[in-house]
Amino acid sequence: MFRCAECGVVACDTGDAASYPRDCPSLEPDRDEVLGLYGEDENGKLAHNAALVEAHGYCRLTRIEEIVDFAARCGFTRLGLAFCIGLQREARVVSRILRARGLEVDSVVCKNAALPKEELGLTDDDKVTPGAFEGMCNPIGQARALRRAGTELNLILGLCVGHDSLFMRHSAAPVTVLAVKDRVLGHNPLAAVYLADSYYHDRLYPAEPGDRGI
Repeated sequence: MFRCAECGVVACDTGDAASYPRDCPSLEPDRDEVLGLYGEDENGKLAHNAALVEAHGYCRLTRIEEIVDFAARCGFTRLGLAFCIGLQREARVVSRILRARGLEVDSVVCKNAALPKEELGLTDDDKVTPGAFEGMCNPIGQARALRRAGTELNLILGLCVGHDSLFMRHSAAPVTVLAVKDRVLGHNPLAAVYLADSYYHDRLYPAEPGDRGI
């Protein structure tokens, strides 16, 4: 079991191999095999340019500026934008920014194909608005549409939990996240983490053993 989140040594950040804890993933026997994967063309290009973006933009460039920089360094000119219908206004601004930087943008909304939620076996009671048509989110359709468009890098903007997983699984191009969805916290999910020991404590930690507490 790996517990990097609780590690008090963090020797991997200093390269001090002698201080690796017993359960450190740095000690895994496939280390050389993993390193070899970075020698493969696509992996190597992404890793190399990601490191350059970090080095030259750290604490200086915003996320969207980093994406533009990364695309330029990788030679990507056609980007895909998979977005939530509730963030269409933001998607429009993002598309405008990317095009202003000389990039082509194909954008596909989550509700594409207008597939009814009943196709997933949901009942009327499972809808946000019972009694009305509700199209299901179609992240696989988003991924396939962007594949047809020939995008070279796909961006996620506010897809639901789980739908983003499906999109990443089916995307033909590499995927990066511009923003995640959290309507309660203004799409800033870390706010709950920062308040986990205060305001959100009782909502996030189980009150009793076996109780999810949410």
